[in-house]
Amino acid sequence: MHEIRMQHPGKNALGTDLVGWLDEELRRAGDEPILLTGTDDAFSAGLNLKEVHAADRAAMEALLRRLDGLFARLFLHPAPTVACVNGHAIAGGCILMLCCDWRIATDDPRVRIGVNELALGACIPPVALSIVKRRVPPHVLDQVVLGAGLHAPATALALGLVDEVSPDAPSAALKRIQALSAHPRATYAVTKRALRSGMIVVSAEDEQRFRENEVPIWASKEMKERVAAVLRR
Repeated sequence: MHEIRMQHPGKNALGTDLVGWLDEELRRAGDEPILLTGTDDAFSAGLNLKEVHAADRAAMEALLRRLDGLFARLFLHPAPTVACVNGHAIAGGCILMLCCDWRIATDDPRVRIGVNELALGACIPPVALSIVKRRVPPHVLDQVVLGAGLHAPATALALGLVDEVSPDAPSAALKRIQALSAHPRATYAVTKRALRSGMIVVSAEDEQRFRENEVPIWASKEMKERVAAVLRR
């Protein structure tokens, strides 16, 4: 088993540094099972808003594409993957969690979990949105994405954002990764690939929407103003 423990600034904010570090950790994991977690009160609080605020259109597109690439690699990792959601999992941090085969959250009611990009006026890039559509139950998908709420762990469980809530999430996550890892490795990899084949293919229409509509929103003056307001809090 390869444990990946995020310990980065901004409550594990997903910027160039953390995405690059996670890419390298996935490379180091090879075909081994992965246990992904954070530190203190954060799994990941989402994108690095300081980087978003500073990015021009080209830099913003590059960051979103790198983020989509990371999500794809974790989603398609051939071995079992378990997220130990030790704290807040917000926006991109929630999507990072959703990439894992199994998600176990702390039962701390102060923790917030959710896909709240829309509340900030942001779009979810194509691969990330495909994963959300695959992992969130269809009957609550609009509620989760369009409602853009942040939920306590018990509500996140009811919505299907996490699979378990535990007072001892690290122990529960370790037991789960051990159980999944006991399955024949080659069969697990083949079956997982069959289940997810074609799930995150970006169509020409998706690519056009991303380039022509979504990236300009991320790089817009209005977005910069909203991000600046958040950073001032």
